[in-house]
Amino acid sequence: MLDLIVVGAGFAGVYAVHKFRRLGFSVHAFEAGDDVGGTWYWNRYPGCRCDIESIYYSYQFDDDLQQEWEWSERYASQPEILSYIRHVADRFDLRRHIQFNTRVTAARFQEASADAPSHWTVTTDDGQTHRARFCVMASGVLSTPSLPDIPGRDSFAGESYHTGQWPHQGVDFRGLKVAVIGTGSSGIQSIPLIAEQAAHVTVFQRTPNYAVPASNRPLDPHELREVKFRYREIRAASKKGFTALPFKPAGRSALAVSDAEREEVYERWWRNYGLAFQGAFADLLFSEDANRTASDFVRGKIRELVDDEEVADLLTPDFPLGCRRMCVDTDYYPTYNRDNVTLVDIRREPIDGIVPEGVRVGETVHAVDAIVFATGYDAITGALLAVDLRGRDGLSLEEKWAEGPRAYLGLATQGFPNLFMVNGPGSPSVLINMVTGIEQHVDWIADCLVHVRDRGLDAIEAKAREEEDWAAHNDEVAQQSIRGNCASWYTGANIPGKPGGFMPYVGGFPTYAEHCERVVENGYRGFDLT
Repeated sequence: MLDLIVVGAGFAGVYAVHKFRRLGFSVHAFEAGDDVGGTWYWNRYPGCRCDIESIYYSYQFDDDLQQEWEWSERYASQPEILSYIRHVADRFDLRRHIQFNTRVTAARFQEASADAPSHWTVTTDDGQTHRARFCVMASGVLSTPSLPDIPGRDSFAGESYHTGQWPHQGVDFRGLKVAVIGTGSSGIQSIPLIAEQAAHVTVFQRTPNYAVPASNRPLDPHELREVKFRYREIRAASKKGFTALPFKPAGRSALAVSDAEREEVYERWWRNYGLAFQGAFADLLFSEDANRTASDFVRGKIRELVDDEEVADLLTPDFPLGCRRMCVDTDYYPTYNRDNVTLVDIRREPIDGIVPEGVRVGETVHAVDAIVFATGYDAITGALLAVDLRGRDGLSLEEKWAEGPRAYLGLATQGFPNLFMVNGPGSPSVLINMVTGIEQHVDWIADCLVHVRDRGLDAIEAKAREEEDWAAHNDEVAQQSIRGNCASWYTGANIPGKPGGFMPYVGGFPTYAEHCERVVENGYRGFDLT
């Protein structure tokens, strides 16, 4: 029997295998793809790149690794990020602990008996079963693609693609008429590049999104050397940053400065800081009046960048900036000035169906040769619920979370002993630099397992009361932010029938990490150890 089974081999799974192995645990991971990478293995659509700067979106557990890797761009592209995580797997000899092309389909908790301690029996899609004392779900928060249930979807005569399951050999759109359905992050990144190649692109937009310019550029070798020299200082500052990035929080309100000064600040942050734009002032995510100044600034930028007034109006969001995931773009808005790009508003007139020739909206059939579904993911809980996880007395996780997900600190859930989640619901996950969050989660789990092992304990399980208290705290903090009352994939609103509730923890990385540390300092308060 193994000590640990890890599900997934993205950034979380790769680090988990390394960390647990180094601590002397026997560990084996299962990965559905044929190599490491997770999200960065599957997402290969045109323009796919990270919206966190490369020098921060990287591991910090090994000083030599930080010094030897050379990032080429401010915002790394998918191929470069995949090369990086492959390098990590090679450097630390991790692949021999990972079984590729193998999807975990089920996992069931087994109570201790005279013959064996408490453990998990894990089933894979090849029909094999595997046993381990502990199971760590590193299956990703944006890894279960969501395809819209459009009538006739399978009747389309041409090729169709989802941005989250892109062909590894790439797609040649030259000379083709292409439909892109969805204008979230993957749509905003891919549409400009598809438009450069295709004969015509028809974009079907239900909800416009805010996008700020990436201002991407090659990294100057001198700049990279300076960062490497200061990495220790930068990493320490990151852990004190609200989003696990080394940016000092703005100390003033957007309403406390003159109109001219506020405009100057927004202009500077628009040009230089990408996603950090929403932190240009301290209260943009907490005050509706302050937020309106930032929202209006970006709305004005959209109207400056898009020539056609009607198209600009359609691309302009009517909700507060930041309540949905803000996107980082390269030439997204100017793409609508091209003669070969058409925007279709499907909020006013929804898609009626897909027919062999293309996409039908009302009486109009938009004839296309290919369809790209940029329709996102069943975020945060999708990959967890895709596995038939069953805890004590055969209770399924789907049943447990029927009214909405509950997980203590986003790490564990009552009724499922010896099961841990990386970036589970109730953790900061997608609201922070996820690599820093991953390392914090895996380190916490590793320390916990050493505690259990060294004391000869059999099981650890979250308590129901603390789990509910944490969920209530998570909801309370979310309601203090403009994000709390906004329908988005943060709340599961993009998946029909998904229970509502704000899933990530909005309180910031330092506060969350302090909560985790206090749990340990108080003898793993909130957990039953037996």
